Amino acid sequence: MIALRDLGKSIVSLGGRLHRAGASDRNARRWWRRIEWPTVLLAITIYGGWLAITWSYDAVPWWVHLLIGGWFLGWHGSLQHETIHGHPTPWRRMNDAVGGLPLGLWLPYGLYRASHMAHHAADLTDPVDDPESYYVLPRTWRKLGSIGRGLYWIHNTAVGRMLLGPPIALLKFVWAECGRLMRGDSSHLRHWGPHLIGVSLVLSWVVGICNMPLWFYVLAYVYPGAALTALRSYAEHRPDAEPAHRTAIVESKLLGILYLHNNLHVLHHDAPQIPWYEYPAVYRRRRREMIEANGGYFFANYWQLFRRYGLWPKDHPVLVAPAYPHQMPQTPRRGVAMDVAMPAHVH
Repeated sequence: MIALRDLGKSIVSLGGRLHRAGASDRNARRWWRRIEWPTVLLAITIYGGWLAITWSYDAVPWWVHLLIGGWFLGWHGSLQHETIHGHPTPWRRMNDAVGGLPLGLWLPYGLYRASHMAHHAADLTDPVDDPESYYVLPRTWRKLGSIGRGLYWIHNTAVGRMLLGPPIALLKFVWAECGRLMRGDSSHLRHWGPHLIGVSLVLSWVVGICNMPLWFYVLAYVYPGAALTALRSYAEHRPDAEPAHRTAIVESKLLGILYLHNNLHVLHHDAPQIPWYEYPAVYRRRRREMIEANGGYFFANYWQLFRRYGLWPKDHPVLVAPAYPHQMPQTPRRGVAMDVAMPAHVH
């Protein structure tokens, strides 16, 4: 009897193992269901469109390259943002392969990932904690001369962010990387090897095969693509004592496609695991709730943003601490000359 019971237990155990193995095999066969195919099709569209427009360098006017090339570079930046957040597959290396090619030339994908994930974990807009903050501390402001302060004021306008944002971001990045090396910190070098290989592939195609001058690619593709991305990031965050009020919503159908709906930035910070193509439906259901939750930091479209802040700063470049709004310097009123000196009540 004991032997029969043991045999029965063995059979039951074996049956359980076979059942689990069968379930595992079925799951393995269903791997394709775990892939976000609209994003895969988007990636094919972006890379295919980029290949086509660069290949046609001699066949179309320069302004067509400026419009279409800038769009595809900005679109590729949005795709990279998706892959950094774990889309379109459950496998990080696969996502890196989808988004890692540096069409924009200057920023290593691994460093972008590290910076952006730190941004999501940060106290938003705090220049000490948030690597994507566009604000400065009082001690930094005091070291700037009138030209530097004036540039910060211009940089805090929508037009200034689009025109000055790309070169400022590049110079700050290069300065930070050089400073890191001079301090003996080589931790970022591991990201530069794959990046330089990717850049060599991009330039082999653009310059070597398409016969496009490097300066033309930078001015007609990289710069406008970065400017379009800078417009999106310009409105994304503001300083506020209430953390929930620091993140924006900007509605736009056309630019929503370019930004993969990251312009609905409250939703992105609330649920970055949602793929871009599900954002519109989720936003429609939660629109009123999200606008109330973010304190009304809302723009009906980018034209409204430009009417308000195209040539006027959105807020003061100096951030003392979001938790102390009474210490925050105020944006100058229209018609009042901007005081580029440090406000007396900010220390």
